[in-house]
Amino acid sequence: MLDYFALAGPLIRAIEAERAHAATIAALRLGLVPRRNAANDPVLSQDVWGIAFANPVGLAAGFDKNAEVCDAMLAQGFGFVEIGTVTPRPQAGNPQPRLFRLEKDGAVINRMGFNNQGLAQVAARLSRRRYRHHAGIVGGNVGPNRDAADPAADCAIAVRTLAPLVDYLVINVSSPNTPGLRSLQRRSALARLLQRVGEARADVAAIRTPLLVKVAPDLEAEELADIAEVVMAAGVDGVVATNTTIARPPELSGRARDEVGGLSGTPLFRESTRVLADLYRLTGGRLPLIGVGGIGSGRDAYAKIRAGASLVQIYTALVYQGPALIGRVNAELARLVRRDGFSRLADAVGADVRGGDLKAETAL
Repeated sequence: MLDYFALAGPLIRAIEAERAHAATIAALRLGLVPRRNAANDPVLSQDVWGIAFANPVGLAAGFDKNAEVCDAMLAQGFGFVEIGTVTPRPQAGNPQPRLFRLEKDGAVINRMGFNNQGLAQVAARLSRRRYRHHAGIVGGNVGPNRDAADPAADCAIAVRTLAPLVDYLVINVSSPNTPGLRSLQRRSALARLLQRVGEARADVAAIRTPLLVKVAPDLEAEELADIAEVVMAAGVDGVVATNTTIARPPELSGRARDEVGGLSGTPLFRESTRVLADLYRLTGGRLPLIGVGGIGSGRDAYAKIRAGASLVQIYTALVYQGPALIGRVNAELARLVRRDGFSRLADAVGADVRGGDLKAETAL
């Protein structure tokens, strides 16, 4: 299939980053982006939380904040799409400019601040999608409003509302762009939060939507150990590792490298994979993990899987490579799984950690 992004990509990147994103969402919403559906290799299929994933490559939260184009993105070949982050009330986010490309670094810095249209509008779109019986796995990423007096109550409201409308839920306690949010990762605060959202999920009759937590890459070993212990005790169903980083590797060359916000893309790969592997060890491989951060190829995705991820997510690499990347990642991933003698992808999950030696970048 013609890779139209090879022609359109440079034009899109000539536009200011947030405007370019809005134009992309509009084009997808209007059906102007060709579908790229391709047959999924059966070696990539697996059941996670009782959900059948045709392939493990998903779209990370932040792209489709308002659930406007989840089906259009599924039609690009993703195995699942995560919408949000959604807050109970509409929120404008931080002042613009707040999104910056570092093209030579394969990276992006953002300080969006949970800009979204609010729970009511997002829930209405997801309800219409359910009513029309659209196929495809959609997760919902939720968080508190910036001015929330009780962030746990905000998260509980969002969980109660979206649990019947999505296939899984993620509590975002790790964005660096909402003041105080990352403090919710601390042991006692996280335990209280998870108790509240767990009760909210239980309030929704006959629904037990899988519940995950998204964590930061900027965590010390003791903090990760606390998180692992708390999520296991709370009956959480999984962890997304990781969000963006506030660190600035010295090799960054982009002019925007000193902008405030979360860094994503290639420079995040090593640290996010380390956190992923640590969580796999700390949870004994008993908790499904979603690996995200710096994936730009099938080799990168495979490294995340061997480090403990059952599923992976992409976002920043799409900015530079376009939607043809999805098919390339899946094809290369299937080839690597077979090359290493695995009959199914699930057998490769955590292979490097189970072997006692994480080789996230050298095992390939």
